[in-house]
Amino acid sequence: MKPQLKVHYFQHIAGEGFGSCYDYLKSLDAKVSATEFFALPVDRPLDIDALPHVDEVDLLIIMGGEMSVNDEANYPWLKIEKRWIRRYLAMGKPVIGICLGGQLVANALGAAVSRSPFQERGWHNVRKLNHVPEGSFDFPAEFQVMQWHSETFDIPKGAVHLAENQVCRNQMYQIGNHVLCFQFHPEITQDALKLFLANDEDAAIFSGQYVQPQSVLKCSSKDKFIEGNQLLNQAIAYVLQRSA
Repeated sequence: MKPQLKVHYFQHIAGEGFGSCYDYLKSLDAKVSATEFFALPVDRPLDIDALPHVDEVDLLIIMGGEMSVNDEANYPWLKIEKRWIRRYLAMGKPVIGICLGGQLVANALGAAVSRSPFQERGWHNVRKLNHVPEGSFDFPAEFQVMQWHSETFDIPKGAVHLAENQVCRNQMYQIGNHVLCFQFHPEITQDALKLFLANDEDAAIFSGQYVQPQSVLKCSSKDKFIEGNQLLNQAIAYVLQRSA
């Protein structure tokens, strides 16, 4: 009998769960658990032993958040989280990193995360790079997806750069066949977008030519979310199959 798939996700802010992939994970009969970093007491240091043992996780999904990976002074658990990610990556187990999650994986492996020249918020096109190596994760040559970031990652050493757009060159990368990381938000749903937009403090820090107004985003039609949601499900299937 095949053992039950154990999925664990790291959540950094209250309104940003794993969104669209929940139904897909349930279709795989996955057991889903979470570490909610936003709920940790601010006056109590996080012990790495309080996180799941790496042997207890078959798939790690690292979600987004408004903090910077470099802000360990204000979010001391970031240092412990990155230590745990390095430990997990060393086991060659599957990982999906979304926005801050992709930045955390890159930073845990020594790559820089820094301010992006332009902020992105809203529906923007992303395109596959030419000459992606054969056997890499396959996805459409161009697609539209939700962006919501002020910082971006450098591509970690040894990773394959998969996608870019005119605003932010580093949009997607993979490591081996078991790690896929996105700068954008393929998991976003209509309900999740409403929660994003309800965070007035976060919305107020975004400006510039690649930032769509809230009035536009509030009118996002249901079909806008399909491409990204399908891409995420395909990414999960890829890392699970290739690392099995």
